[in-house]
Amino acid sequence: MKTHNKKFIYLISPNKIINNSFYNILNQVFKSKKVKFFQLRLKKGSIKKKVIIAKKILQICKKNKVKLIINDDPNLASKVNAHGCHLGQKDMNIFDARKILKNKIIGVTCHNSIKLARIALSGGADYIALGAFFKTKTKKVTHKADIKSLIKIKKLINLPVVVIGGINDKNYKKLLLNKADFLAISGYIWNNKKLKPHQAIKKLI
Repeated sequence: MKTHNKKFIYLISPNKIINNSFYNILNQVFKSKKVKFFQLRLKKGSIKKKVIIAKKILQICKKNKVKLIINDDPNLASKVNAHGCHLGQKDMNIFDARKILKNKIIGVTCHNSIKLARIALSGGADYIALGAFFKTKTKKVTHKADIKSLIKIKKLINLPVVVIGGINDKNYKKLLLNKADFLAISGYIWNNKKLKPHQAIKKLI
């Protein structure tokens, strides 16, 4: 029984993209037709290198009708003409980001906080991200979220919700059944010891 949109995955990149084979792999993953957004999350490297990578990925995104979101950096998102940007709580505030990005997509991390979700809504965010819902090795977890907070925030805040944190083929359905709009997934796809990325995404139906 399907209870969600066909394109319900918000795919986050690995922290490093070190060789050209990644672009072919990404194209294969997109062919699943399940990815709505792809967030480029590169923590290290020069702006010049990030621009080159982002432009290559943007071409693949456009070909597959996937929206490219740049993590943390509205200026980079503007420079490469990405579809939008994602802001953490320690990044640029949404009002300044909006001046740079105009009507492009801006998402905001709200952890598990109704207060932060309300601030994001009043600032004109296009979506909010909640988590971490499960244990994850992708980044250090300082905030935990649960189904109860997801349900509560969905009732109070009229914005699409992206859920994040340790999501895999064993636990994803519960989040969709409780009205999560998109699943932010990274480690399950890129660091899966049993399945290649295009095989791992096929397990999410």
